[in-house]
Amino acid sequence: MRIVVDLSRCQGYAQCAFLAPDAFRMHGEEALMYHPNPDDAQREQVSRAAAACPLQAILVDQLEERDAAVGVSPS
Repeated sequence: MRIVVDLSRCQGYAQCAFLAPDAFRMHGEEALMYHPNPDDAQREQVSRAAAACPLQAILVDQLEERDAAVGVSPS
């Protein structure tokens, strides 16, 4: 799984940090810090956090699903 956050869209509402604290955290009052490749055990929390973002600034790429669709074996 890979996370990309459009930091130019992020307004620091911190919904993601509340829902997936191991992947997202606030640094100060407005700066978001995040783990770009969270553990797969966090998949559900990260998906909910991305869906809860009021500005839809979080993109979650399910690498395994995409690779399986094109026939690429994970390395």
